[in-house]
Amino acid sequence: MVNMSKSTKIGVIGVGHLGYHHTKHYAQLKGADLVGIYDSNQKAAKETARRFNTKPFKSMASMIKEVDAVSIVTPTESHKDIAETCIKNGKHVFIEKPIAKTVEEADRILEVGNKYNAIIQVGHIERLNPALIPLSSFDLTPKYIEVQRLAPYMSRGTDVPVVLDLMIHDIDLILAFVKSPVEEIQANGVSIMTESVDIANARIRFKNGTIANITSSRVAKDRVRKLKVFQQDLYITIDFLIGLTEIYKVMDSNQADPKAVMSAPLLSNGKSRQILYEKPEIKQHDALKMELENFIESIQGKATPIVDGAAGRNALDLAIQIHDKILEGLK
Repeated sequence: MVNMSKSTKIGVIGVGHLGYHHTKHYAQLKGADLVGIYDSNQKAAKETARRFNTKPFKSMASMIKEVDAVSIVTPTESHKDIAETCIKNGKHVFIEKPIAKTVEEADRILEVGNKYNAIIQVGHIERLNPALIPLSSFDLTPKYIEVQRLAPYMSRGTDVPVVLDLMIHDIDLILAFVKSPVEEIQANGVSIMTESVDIANARIRFKNGTIANITSSRVAKDRVRKLKVFQQDLYITIDFLIGLTEIYKVMDSNQADPKAVMSAPLLSNGKSRQILYEKPEIKQHDALKMELENFIESIQGKATPIVDGAAGRNALDLAIQIHDKILEGLK
């Protein structure tokens, strides 16, 4: 089902807060032909369609007939049924995270996608955060990862536990960094503002020995989004909110760039070594726009999905295991 034509006919299902932005980008993206949108709230669909000069379809089925691919930006519980319907009708799908409500539903989406040769991409947008881009030049083999994602309370998104709302972003990042199966999960959490878990911490041990420690909260005073990565001869710290990436490397003194040296020579295993500091320039970009561009280019055979269906499924699987561990502890 690869589309090698110049433009891909696209539709958006669900035009709430995030679906609105999908519509905005598709209306402007080179290679995308925004055919229309569908939302069960016809008033919202008409208003969004008017704003971006596209068609508000009265039914999802009628829109599916007119497009090559869709963005599914609806509540999680509907992802599986909508994705399966679209794929069976020969359409590629971009599914906002999480890919589905359960691992079984995610597996069904992948099964149908494989049968119909559909592109399945999942909206784990953090993979494209500008502050992460400089890391692509490093051979990352982390030994320890620490992540904090804290946010003040907002009513939107609280219909799901914090692990599936916020922590799943960082779970996906960690799985992308650590190419090893999970060996052990320790997790705890608490409910404060809602009937669901609002604060969660997880400690994940991978079979290769890597440890990841993740904390997520949606009842914090201030927003915090920080990532720290430690490995042999390398320490990376990222503040996503201010767009700051700092890199500390340990190198033999005779190989170190004098402009980057931040320490006196250190003797290690008989060698003279020095710590180098680097603060790469962060080039700002719209991560959602880049994500949707990647989807269009994947359909057209020019790229592969940054986060494919299998990656979305694996992030969901680990998130659910963490949440289940928390519930066991609360009992």
